[in-house]
Amino acid sequence: MPKKSTKMSGLQCLATENVWFDKQRYDDAEKCFYEGANGTVPKSSSHAGDQELASRMKGMELENQTLHRVVEEMRAALQTLELRVASLERSPAAVTCAKAAPVAPVKPVKVENGDDEDSDIDLFGSDDDEEAERIKQERLDAYAAKKSKKPALIAKSSILLDVKPWDDETDMGKLEECVRSVQMDGLLWGASKLVPVGYGIKKLQINCVVEDDKVGTDILEEELTKFEDYIQSIDVAAFNKI
Repeated sequence: MPKKSTKMSGLQCLATENVWFDKQRYDDAEKCFYEGANGTVPKSSSHAGDQELASRMKGMELENQTLHRVVEEMRAALQTLELRVASLERSPAAVTCAKAAPVAPVKPVKVENGDDEDSDIDLFGSDDDEEAERIKQERLDAYAAKKSKKPALIAKSSILLDVKPWDDETDMGKLEECVRSVQMDGLLWGASKLVPVGYGIKKLQINCVVEDDKVGTDILEEELTKFEDYIQSIDVAAFNKI
């Protein structure tokens, strides 16, 4: 009786297994196993492996090219450095300079206690300061003297006068002679000409240069109007600073 129950339990176990429903999947797995054991690689896996191998080789080629470029740059830098060292070795500046003269040792100054010794030592160089101050003052005095010798700028003006006669019978030559006879410090007469006014009357247009501090237009007109026999009026046609 117990043996029969054991047999029934085995059948029940087989009934619960679904291995026969996935038979195709197990057959494919078994085929792949034997192909791998015999050295035959499935086409799909072989293609994937070729792509991975090609990508690795491409990466190694790029890395190799980079290394070649770095090596070439280092080689060029090394050659440049060697040339520079060789040129420095051949140049006279690379020759070892003569030994410098030995520096004499500084003798220590022995300072003794006492007010007399301390008062003789000038720590701030008062003599040098006095000398520099004296030179500075001499330069300032020389500059002031040079500046005082320069001539002062004199302000001048150019005046164009219109001198009108009484009528057409006035002797214009005599009129001009009277005008030029006016002489004073700071007055210089210039060119002149006769300009027609109308009805046969001409006016004398004359230029003069005056120093502003010495001669003014009022004084000039006052002096010229003294010749009342020839001059009727005087007008300032132009006034320009020089």
